[in-house]
This record gives sequence, C-alpha cells and structure tokens, in this order.
Amino acid sequence: MPSTNRKTMVGVVRSDKMQKTITVEVATRKKHPVYGKYVIQRNSFAAHDEKEEASVGDRVEIVSTRPLSKRKHWRLGRILARGHGPEERRA
Repeated sequence: MPSTNRKTMVGVVRSDKMQKTITVEVATRKKHPVYGKYVIQRNSFAAHDEKEEASVGDRVEIVSTRPLSKRKHWRLGRILARGHGPEERRA
C-alpha cells in the first residue's frame, strides 16, 4: 500500500454475517484519570471486506476510508492472525 496518512486499528472480528461487511471489536487500554487503574475500552466498527476473506475470531487490521454507507467508514487492511471461530462469552 502507498504511504498515506490513513488511520489504522487492530481488532478482532466479532461478526461476518453481513455481505461484504465485518464487525471488528477494537480494545484500547486507558488509564483512569483519578484512580490510575487501566481500563479496557471496547469499540465496534463496521468494515468493508470485499472478498469476504475474514471470519469470526480473526485478528485484523482495518484502515479508514471514505464513507461507504451509513455506518461503514473502514475497510479490511490485512488479516494478521487466523482465529479459532467464535469464542464463548462468559455469562
């Protein structure tokens, strides 16, 4: 890819049920301003996956792009690691 000043983020694919779209969960660690404890903040982003390569559990890099739809402003950059399918969530 040519060097541009596009934002990139790394996250885990949480859903691939839509056509040409994946939902990526990005976790960031932030320090609490008063207590100093590190808190994990999670955000979900809809990303365009033209070839439908990514599947649930994959660790991917997403790159900012022009608005593709109401919620989609990111596209799949590359797959960093393959996952093992959907992870079970604790109740």
